[in-house]
Amino acid sequence: MPETITLQTKQKIRDCTAQGLIYLAVLLVSAVFVWLLTDLVRGGIAHLSWAFLTESPHDAGRTGGIASILVSTLLILLVALITAIPLAWSTAILLAEFVPVESNFGKTVRFSLYVLAGVPSIVFGLFGNAFFSIYLGLGFSILSGGLTLACMLLPILTSTAEAGLRAVPDTYRLSAAALGISRTAALIHLIMPAAAPALTAGLLIGVGRALAETAALLFTSGYVDRMPGSLLDSGRALALHIFDLSMNVPGGDNAAYASALVLVCLLLSINILAMKLAYGLQRRKIMT
Repeated sequence: MPETITLQTKQKIRDCTAQGLIYLAVLLVSAVFVWLLTDLVRGGIAHLSWAFLTESPHDAGRTGGIASILVSTLLILLVALITAIPLAWSTAILLAEFVPVESNFGKTVRFSLYVLAGVPSIVFGLFGNAFFSIYLGLGFSILSGGLTLACMLLPILTSTAEAGLRAVPDTYRLSAAALGISRTAALIHLIMPAAAPALTAGLLIGVGRALAETAALLFTSGYVDRMPGSLLDSGRALALHIFDLSMNVPGGDNAAYASALVLVCLLLSINILAMKLAYGLQRRKIMT
Protein backbone atom coordinates (compact mmCIF):
# COMPACT_ATOMS: atom_id res chain seq x y z
CA MET A 1 0.00 0.00 0.00
CA PRO A 2 2.70 2.60 0.82
CA GLU A 3 4.47 1.74 -2.47
CA THR A 4 1.23 2.38 -4.38
CA ILE A 5 0.84 5.76 -2.70
CA THR A 6 4.44 6.62 -3.51
CA LEU A 7 3.96 5.74 -7.17
CA GLN A 8 0.78 7.81 -7.34
CA THR A 9 2.56 10.73 -5.73
CA LYS A 10 5.46 10.52 -8.17
CA GLN A 11 3.05 10.32 -11.10
CA LYS A 12 1.15 13.35 -9.81
CA ILE A 13 4.41 15.29 -9.41
CA ARG A 14 5.44 14.40 -12.97
CA ASP A 15 2.04 15.43 -14.31
CA CYS A 16 2.10 18.72 -12.42
CA THR A 17 5.66 19.42 -13.57
CA ALA A 18 4.80 18.73 -17.21
CA GLN A 19 1.68 20.87 -16.97
CA GLY A 20 3.65 23.67 -15.35
CA LEU A 21 6.29 23.59 -18.09
CA ILE A 22 3.59 23.74 -20.76
CA TYR A 23 1.96 26.75 -19.10
CA LEU A 24 5.38 28.38 -18.73
CA ALA A 25 6.10 27.92 -22.44
CA VAL A 26 2.71 29.45 -23.32
CA LEU A 27 3.36 32.39 -21.01
CA LEU A 28 6.81 32.98 -22.48
CA VAL A 29 5.47 32.99 -26.05
CA SER A 30 2.63 35.31 -25.05
CA ALA A 31 5.05 37.56 -23.14
CA VAL A 32 7.29 37.93 -26.19
CA PHE A 33 4.31 38.89 -28.36
CA VAL A 34 2.99 41.36 -25.78
CA TRP A 35 6.47 42.86 -25.37
CA LEU A 36 6.87 43.34 -29.13
CA LEU A 37 3.38 44.80 -29.48
CA THR A 38 3.92 47.14 -26.53
CA ASP A 39 7.21 48.35 -27.98
CA LEU A 40 5.57 49.01 -31.36
CA VAL A 41 2.63 50.83 -29.78
CA ARG A 42 4.90 52.97 -27.60
CA GLY A 43 7.12 53.91 -30.53
CA GLY A 44 4.53 54.33 -33.29
CA ILE A 45 1.15 55.30 -31.83
CA ALA A 46 2.03 59.00 -31.74
CA HIS A 47 2.90 58.96 -35.45
CA LEU A 48 -0.17 56.94 -36.43
CA SER A 49 -3.14 58.87 -37.82
CA TRP A 50 -5.73 58.74 -40.57
CA ALA A 51 -3.52 60.95 -42.72
CA PHE A 52 -0.68 58.47 -42.23
CA LEU A 53 -2.86 55.74 -43.74
CA THR A 54 -4.27 57.79 -46.61
CA GLU A 55 -1.30 59.86 -47.84
CA SER A 56 1.67 58.76 -49.90
CA PRO A 57 5.15 59.05 -48.36
CA HIS A 58 7.20 62.23 -48.76
CA ASP A 59 10.81 63.11 -47.98
CA ALA A 60 11.92 59.45 -48.23
CA GLY A 61 9.13 58.44 -45.84
CA ARG A 62 9.94 60.86 -43.01
CA THR A 63 6.68 62.68 -43.66
CA GLY A 64 3.43 61.78 -45.35
CA GLY A 65 1.95 58.33 -44.99
CA ILE A 66 1.94 54.81 -46.39
CA ALA A 67 -1.11 54.74 -48.68
CA SER A 68 0.85 53.78 -51.79
CA ILE A 69 2.87 51.26 -49.74
CA LEU A 70 -0.31 49.57 -48.49
CA VAL A 71 -1.78 49.39 -51.97
CA SER A 72 1.41 47.86 -53.38
CA THR A 73 1.60 45.37 -50.50
CA LEU A 74 -1.99 44.21 -50.90
CA LEU A 75 -1.63 43.90 -54.69
CA ILE A 76 1.54 41.82 -54.33
CA LEU A 77 -0.16 39.62 -51.74
CA LEU A 78 -3.25 39.23 -53.94
CA VAL A 79 -1.20 38.17 -56.96
CA ALA A 80 0.75 35.68 -54.85
CA LEU A 81 -2.35 34.08 -53.30
CA ILE A 82 -4.35 33.91 -56.53
CA THR A 83 -1.42 32.16 -58.20
CA ALA A 84 -0.29 29.89 -55.36
CA ILE A 85 -3.53 28.66 -53.77
CA PRO A 86 -4.98 26.79 -56.79
CA LEU A 87 -1.62 25.14 -57.58
CA ALA A 88 -0.82 24.27 -53.97
CA TRP A 89 -4.23 22.91 -52.99
CA SER A 90 -4.59 20.96 -56.25
CA THR A 91 -1.20 19.35 -55.61
CA ALA A 92 -2.20 18.59 -52.02
CA ILE A 93 -5.44 16.93 -53.17
CA LEU A 94 -3.52 14.86 -55.70
CA LEU A 95 -0.98 13.71 -53.11
CA ALA A 96 -3.51 13.05 -50.34
CA GLU A 97 -6.41 11.53 -52.27
CA PHE A 98 -5.07 9.98 -55.47
CA VAL A 99 -1.40 9.11 -54.96
CA PRO A 100 -0.34 6.34 -52.54
CA VAL A 101 1.90 7.47 -49.70
CA GLU A 102 4.71 5.07 -50.67
CA SER A 103 4.70 5.83 -54.39
CA ASN A 104 7.91 7.17 -55.93
CA PHE A 105 6.03 10.04 -57.54
CA GLY A 106 4.62 11.19 -54.20
CA LYS A 107 8.00 10.88 -52.48
CA THR A 108 9.66 12.89 -55.23
CA VAL A 109 7.09 15.69 -55.04
CA ARG A 110 7.29 15.87 -51.24
CA PHE A 111 11.08 15.92 -51.30
CA SER A 112 10.96 18.77 -53.83
CA LEU A 113 8.58 20.70 -51.56
CA TYR A 114 10.86 20.19 -48.55
CA VAL A 115 13.82 21.50 -50.53
CA LEU A 116 11.85 24.52 -51.74
CA ALA A 117 10.72 25.29 -48.19
CA GLY A 118 14.35 25.51 -47.09
CA VAL A 119 15.58 27.73 -49.92
CA PRO A 120 16.55 31.22 -48.64
CA SER A 121 14.34 34.07 -49.77
CA ILE A 122 17.27 35.84 -51.43
CA VAL A 123 17.59 32.88 -53.80
CA PHE A 124 13.91 33.20 -54.70
CA GLY A 125 14.52 36.89 -55.29
CA LEU A 126 17.39 36.21 -57.69
CA PHE A 127 15.32 33.57 -59.47
CA GLY A 128 12.34 35.91 -59.75
CA ASN A 129 14.54 38.68 -61.08
CA ALA A 130 16.14 36.40 -63.69
CA PHE A 131 12.97 34.63 -64.80
CA PHE A 132 10.01 36.96 -64.27
CA SER A 133 11.69 40.37 -64.48
CA ILE A 134 14.23 39.71 -67.22
CA TYR A 135 13.30 36.55 -69.16
CA LEU A 136 9.53 37.18 -69.24
CA GLY A 137 10.08 40.93 -69.57
CA LEU A 138 7.91 41.93 -66.59
CA GLY A 139 10.63 44.16 -65.15
CA PHE A 140 10.54 45.46 -61.60
CA SER A 141 6.81 45.19 -61.08
CA ILE A 142 4.10 44.12 -58.67
CA LEU A 143 3.41 41.14 -60.94
CA SER A 144 7.03 39.96 -60.73
CA GLY A 145 7.00 40.30 -56.94
CA GLY A 146 3.68 38.51 -56.57
CA LEU A 147 4.72 35.60 -58.79
CA THR A 148 7.99 35.26 -56.89
CA LEU A 149 6.11 35.17 -53.59
CA ALA A 150 3.79 32.54 -55.08
CA CYS A 151 6.80 30.30 -55.66
CA MET A 152 7.80 30.80 -52.03
CA LEU A 153 4.31 29.99 -50.74
CA LEU A 154 3.84 26.77 -52.73
CA PRO A 155 5.68 24.40 -50.32
CA ILE A 156 3.98 25.88 -47.23
CA LEU A 157 0.46 25.78 -48.64
CA THR A 158 0.89 22.33 -50.20
CA SER A 159 2.41 20.63 -47.15
CA THR A 160 -0.13 21.99 -44.67
CA ALA A 161 -3.05 21.24 -46.99
CA GLU A 162 -1.88 17.67 -47.57
CA ALA A 163 -1.44 17.10 -43.83
CA GLY A 164 -4.93 18.47 -43.18
CA LEU A 165 -6.52 16.29 -45.85
CA ARG A 166 -4.77 13.16 -44.59
CA ALA A 167 -5.94 13.93 -41.05
CA VAL A 168 -9.59 13.66 -42.13
CA PRO A 169 -10.85 10.23 -40.97
CA ASP A 170 -11.37 7.60 -43.67
CA THR A 171 -14.91 7.12 -42.37
CA TYR A 172 -15.84 10.29 -44.25
CA ARG A 173 -14.68 8.77 -47.53
CA LEU A 174 -16.18 5.33 -46.83
CA SER A 175 -19.54 6.79 -45.78
CA ALA A 176 -19.68 8.95 -48.90
CA ALA A 177 -18.87 5.93 -51.10
CA ALA A 178 -21.53 3.84 -49.34
CA LEU A 179 -24.13 6.53 -50.02
CA GLY A 180 -23.17 6.67 -53.69
CA ILE A 181 -21.65 10.15 -53.46
CA SER A 182 -19.03 10.79 -56.10
CA ARG A 183 -15.43 11.29 -55.08
CA THR A 184 -15.47 14.90 -56.25
CA ALA A 185 -18.65 15.72 -54.32
CA ALA A 186 -17.27 14.07 -51.18
CA LEU A 187 -14.07 16.07 -51.55
CA ILE A 188 -15.91 19.38 -51.94
CA HIS A 189 -18.70 18.89 -49.38
CA LEU A 190 -17.07 16.66 -46.74
CA ILE A 191 -13.30 16.37 -46.84
CA MET A 192 -12.35 19.97 -47.66
CA PRO A 193 -14.64 21.49 -44.99
CA ALA A 194 -13.33 18.99 -42.43
CA ALA A 195 -9.77 20.01 -43.34
CA ALA A 196 -10.63 23.73 -43.25
CA PRO A 197 -8.68 24.45 -40.02
CA ALA A 198 -5.48 23.01 -41.51
CA LEU A 199 -6.04 24.82 -44.80
CA THR A 200 -6.59 28.06 -42.91
CA ALA A 201 -3.49 27.53 -40.77
CA GLY A 202 -1.33 27.01 -43.86
CA LEU A 203 -2.88 30.03 -45.52
CA LEU A 204 -2.19 32.23 -42.50
CA ILE A 205 1.42 31.05 -42.30
CA GLY A 206 1.81 31.82 -46.00
CA VAL A 207 0.23 35.26 -45.66
CA GLY A 208 2.48 36.03 -42.71
CA ARG A 209 5.58 35.08 -44.66
CA ALA A 210 4.44 37.02 -47.72
CA LEU A 211 3.71 40.21 -45.77
CA ALA A 212 7.03 40.03 -43.94
CA GLU A 213 9.15 39.33 -47.03
CA THR A 214 11.82 41.84 -48.01
CA ALA A 215 14.79 40.24 -49.80
CA ALA A 216 12.80 38.58 -52.59
CA LEU A 217 10.75 41.70 -53.30
CA LEU A 218 13.83 43.93 -53.37
CA PHE A 219 14.90 42.17 -56.59
CA THR A 220 11.46 41.82 -58.18
CA SER A 221 8.79 44.36 -57.18
CA GLY A 222 11.25 47.19 -56.83
CA TYR A 223 11.78 50.10 -54.47
CA VAL A 224 9.48 52.83 -55.81
CA ASP A 225 7.14 54.34 -53.19
CA ARG A 226 4.64 56.04 -55.51
CA MET A 227 1.07 54.84 -56.04
CA PRO A 228 1.04 51.97 -58.59
CA GLY A 229 -1.15 52.40 -61.66
CA SER A 230 -1.17 48.76 -62.72
CA LEU A 231 0.35 45.39 -61.90
CA LEU A 232 3.24 46.18 -64.24
CA ASP A 233 4.26 49.20 -62.17
CA SER A 234 6.95 48.95 -59.53
CA GLY A 235 5.77 49.03 -55.94
CA ARG A 236 7.38 48.97 -52.50
CA ALA A 237 6.06 46.45 -50.00
CA LEU A 238 5.39 47.45 -46.39
CA ALA A 239 8.13 45.26 -44.89
CA LEU A 240 10.63 46.71 -47.36
CA HIS A 241 9.47 50.21 -46.47
CA ILE A 242 10.04 49.51 -42.76
CA PHE A 243 13.54 48.21 -43.51
CA ASP A 244 14.37 51.28 -45.56
CA LEU A 245 13.10 53.70 -42.91
CA SER A 246 14.98 52.03 -40.09
CA MET A 247 18.27 51.40 -41.92
CA ASN A 248 18.68 54.00 -44.66
CA VAL A 249 16.63 57.06 -43.66
CA PRO A 250 17.94 59.21 -40.79
CA GLY A 251 15.02 60.43 -38.72
CA GLY A 252 12.67 57.73 -40.02
CA ASP A 253 12.35 55.73 -36.80
CA ASN A 254 8.92 57.06 -35.83
CA ALA A 255 7.51 56.32 -39.28
CA ALA A 256 9.13 52.86 -39.16
CA TYR A 257 7.48 52.10 -35.80
CA ALA A 258 4.10 53.28 -37.08
CA SER A 259 4.48 51.24 -40.27
CA ALA A 260 5.43 48.15 -38.27
CA LEU A 261 2.39 48.66 -36.04
CA VAL A 262 0.17 48.83 -39.13
CA LEU A 263 1.76 45.62 -40.44
CA VAL A 264 1.07 43.76 -37.19
CA CYS A 265 -2.53 45.03 -37.08
CA LEU A 266 -2.98 43.96 -40.70
CA LEU A 267 -1.71 40.48 -39.88
CA LEU A 268 -3.99 40.19 -36.85
CA SER A 269 -7.00 41.34 -38.87
CA ILE A 270 -6.32 38.83 -41.64
CA ASN A 271 -5.83 36.03 -39.10
CA ILE A 272 -9.08 36.76 -37.26
CA LEU A 273 -11.08 37.12 -40.48
CA ALA A 274 -9.67 33.92 -42.01
CA MET A 275 -10.32 31.87 -38.87
CA LYS A 276 -13.91 33.11 -38.63
CA LEU A 277 -14.55 32.36 -42.30
CA ALA A 278 -13.01 28.89 -42.02
CA TYR A 279 -15.03 28.07 -38.90
CA GLY A 280 -18.26 29.31 -40.49
CA LEU A 281 -17.59 27.37 -43.71
CA GLN A 282 -16.80 24.20 -41.78
CA ARG A 283 -20.00 24.36 -39.74
CA ARG A 284 -22.22 25.28 -42.70
CA LYS A 285 -20.84 22.58 -45.00
CA ILE A 286 -20.87 19.75 -42.46
CA MET A 287 -24.29 20.67 -41.04
CA THR A 288 -25.81 20.69 -44.52
